[in-house]
Amino acid sequence: MNILVLGGGGREHAIAWALAKSPRCDELFVAPGNAGTDRLAKNVPGLNPEDGQTVLGFVRDHAVGLVVVGPEAPLVAGVADVLREAGVPVFGPDAQGAQLEGSKTFSKQFMERNGIPTARYRSFSELEPALAYVRELGAPVVVKADGLAAGKGVVVADELEDAEVAVRSCFEGAFGASGSTVVIEECLTGPECSLLAFVSDGKARCMATAQDHKRAFDGDRGPNTGGMGAYSPVPIVTSDELAAMHAIMERAAKATAREFEHDYRGVLYGGFMLTPAGPQIIEFNARFGDPETQVVLPRLESDLAEVMLAVAQGRPADVDLRWSEQWAVCVVLASEGYPGSYEKGKVILGVDEAEAVEGVTVFHAGTALNRDGELVTAGGRVLNVVALGDSFEEAREKAYEACDLINFEGKQHRLDIGKRAIAGREEQGA
Repeated sequence: MNILVLGGGGREHAIAWALAKSPRCDELFVAPGNAGTDRLAKNVPGLNPEDGQTVLGFVRDHAVGLVVVGPEAPLVAGVADVLREAGVPVFGPDAQGAQLEGSKTFSKQFMERNGIPTARYRSFSELEPALAYVRELGAPVVVKADGLAAGKGVVVADELEDAEVAVRSCFEGAFGASGSTVVIEECLTGPECSLLAFVSDGKARCMATAQDHKRAFDGDRGPNTGGMGAYSPVPIVTSDELAAMHAIMERAAKATAREFEHDYRGVLYGGFMLTPAGPQIIEFNARFGDPETQVVLPRLESDLAEVMLAVAQGRPADVDLRWSEQWAVCVVLASEGYPGSYEKGKVILGVDEAEAVEGVTVFHAGTALNRDGELVTAGGRVLNVVALGDSFEEAREKAYEACDLINFEGKQHRLDIGKRAIAGREEQGA
């Protein structure tokens, strides 16, 4: 079958890479794609992934049998709704299901109704009541723009003054309409861990655990980013915690079948905090995580096209997940200045040499080809260098060996990705 992947980042490159290995995959399209997806699929740079009717027209013109929606924005925009109404198998929830990510208030209310453990919170649409609640909770406290903010709408404030600045910033338009409602919640303590699940027909088929690194600089310092690296599996998760996390994801999946008008078919991302009282949900996302996808999918031994088609058609019993015992470590190479302002168009050298390292795959996140056919930077997060190894140490060593072979002006990356994997829980805030 022909497959269309919507999106153009590192997550979508990883998804396309995994789909391209399937015997079921005939022609593979990625819209808009990047310089990495261009090597294994046909990029469709002129196709707007948030315009459902335009996507549907492309699907019909190219006999596409499966559409995979990568980012959250097309899901919230209802692209999956348009495709499903036309009878197209689509991997990704409809607009109502996507509100689990599109509105933090919607998501928290969903958790409350269904007994899903999460932080105490309140939502506000006016400044003064929000500031009063911040002062009532005290620091540390978490301030979130309610809507989509490209991963940048969350502030974990260690000081009351910082929390008040974050609240004011939201209401003053820093995140546009996404910040017109603000969610303020208590700050949970403990290590973070992600558990994603394939969901359809109210059933959750959980994937392997992963742990992201959100802060820009070593030692978890600096501003939050979209993610500077990840690894899988997460060895600090105990068997009891993993069982509790699976139960929470299964409870959430059942709730989608009970509450939503249409079947939730896609990925449900559970962002967990491993608190002293047990795992609690920090947030739900309605799609694959980035860069967690880049360490989870390389460990998947099942046929991703078969899995996604089964989910898209509401056949959870046919989702067969098999996982490699190997470790995966991902290091993000970013542009100078990220997550703030940065320049584009810097020539990138050494990617082929990096991929020659055994067990290494380089997923492109923000890349393009210039007029001379040179690979150049085109985003804040530029490349995801992923290595597989029989031990954490081997995977990490290979990833950084490959990173050293890649060069572009202003290249920045963390040097401590994955060190948490062998750190004691005390070092992770437990």
